[in-house]
Amino acid sequence: MSTRATVGASGLDQTAVREAMHEGVLSCSADTPLSSVAELMAARGVHCIVVTGADDLAVWGVISDLDLVAAAGVRDLDAQSAGASAATPALTIHPGDTLQRATQMMTEHAVAHLLVVDDESGRPVGVLSTLDIAHALAERSRR
Repeated sequence: MSTRATVGASGLDQTAVREAMHEGVLSCSADTPLSSVAELMAARGVHCIVVTGADDLAVWGVISDLDLVAAAGVRDLDAQSAGASAATPALTIHPGDTLQRATQMMTEHAVAHLLVVDDESGRPVGVLSTLDIAHALAERSRR
């Protein structure tokens, strides 16, 4: 039997979220028109934006590129807000958690992005995406 077939062979159980995540968070308020969200995604080359509450501290949700595409099929993006269209819940994970835990959460909740929050303050410090995990897996396979 190949060692690659054993539990933990992917190394996800030995890799911390902080090693794969993108630092920093792009956000918008809940009342931001989806046309502005689309512009921000396109300009920054990202697949999700964190939607915040009125005080810019409370996380409302995450709007992904897929959420945006679904909303565009319903009506004009200028007539829709980020808060009303953020179909993806803001699931959080900590920088010290493992990528194995992240993959479990993503699979269980059918999401492609997790909001990484600081252990002490609880404030968002980055985003972990399925593509970030794919990069970590590819890096491990090159070793």
